[in-house]
Amino acid sequence: MPTVEVADLKDGDFLLDVREDDEWRAGHAEGALHIPISEFVARYGELTEAAPQDGRVNVICRSGNRSAQVAMYLVQQGVDAVNVGGGMQVWAAAGRPVVTDEGQPGIVL
Repeated sequence: MPTVEVADLKDGDFLLDVREDDEWRAGHAEGALHIPISEFVARYGELTEAAPQDGRVNVICRSGNRSAQVAMYLVQQGVDAVNVGGGMQVWAAAGRPVVTDEGQPGIVL
């Protein structure tokens, strides 16, 4: 499974968060696209509309397990996708901002 480390992500890189709604509401990376894994196949079109045509899709969840499943699915569909190693736990531990929908500081559930 292709993996990228949080430290290697740059501001503006496309990020797909596949955590569930309660996790997203508690806190997420600003600018990420949210499609819960439980709804992913049904909402796949949202990703194809939002993702950069010539860029990579960086898939993230809490720890990297669910995002690895989605990244593997995307690769099988011919999408340039990678799993974000360690997920939002590593994101937050690295000091990257975690926000709520209101722009307030968030937490990782």
